[in-house]
Amino acid sequence: MPEIKVITSKDNPLIKLVCGLQSKASVRKREGLFVLEGLRICDDAADNSIWFDKLIISKTAKEKYGLELEKFYKNADEIFEIPDSLFAKISDTASPQGVIAVVKIPTLSPEISKSGRYIALENLNDPSNLGAISRTAEALGVSGIILSSDSVDPYAPKSLRASMGTLLRMPVIILNDFVNEIKASGLTTYACVVDSNATAITDITFNDGSVLLIGNEANGLTGAAKNMAHKQITIPMRGNAESFNAATAAAISMWEMMK
Repeated sequence: MPEIKVITSKDNPLIKLVCGLQSKASVRKREGLFVLEGLRICDDAADNSIWFDKLIISKTAKEKYGLELEKFYKNADEIFEIPDSLFAKISDTASPQGVIAVVKIPTLSPEISKSGRYIALENLNDPSNLGAISRTAEALGVSGIILSSDSVDPYAPKSLRASMGTLLRMPVIILNDFVNEIKASGLTTYACVVDSNATAITDITFNDGSVLLIGNEANGLTGAAKNMAHKQITIPMRGNAESFNAATAAAISMWEMMK
């Protein structure tokens, strides 16, 4: 177990780093690091062989969660203890538990399997939607989540919390050229649209090697994504509702793909 080092100054470089990682995607990208906060998500990460570059605990957490923290100590390169007041400054939650792990962002993106079944999200903006979609995808056995590079950061604290750890367990593939890279993947692509002329999703027979495309919450898929797709599909609706939100549309579509 590494020695537990004590930090008391808010000007310490590690404190400034964590604040940046918590608040800015640009810092996460530049440093190649992200933050996990809370006992549950850190425990899930440790169980999935995710190594902690740094573990930061508050004085109260050290006293309160002694047994739980022993597991994390064995999973960390460096361990730091800080006062509760300082932990409150670096926390991204209203009621911090006093446990933060700094983790390296994977440098290698998982490969897209030509026999897999995927959900692909273009310019998704809401971390809560990403979290909900990832949890549904894992529950239904979807092969992985594909994201356009302009979508919400999967390593943002709100995304990770909303996913309840799912984004640490599922393959997450980020594409810089969303349309062309999906086209080149060899998967059969289905663009989910709100269009009475599109094929009802209930009339589709999905096979291995399929990907569902879900677009931005306000604007849907781009024209390029819709035009690239092998087929445009829609979820039949009754009543006066004009559309589903992104997470609901994704959940229904993934259910149909995986059933």
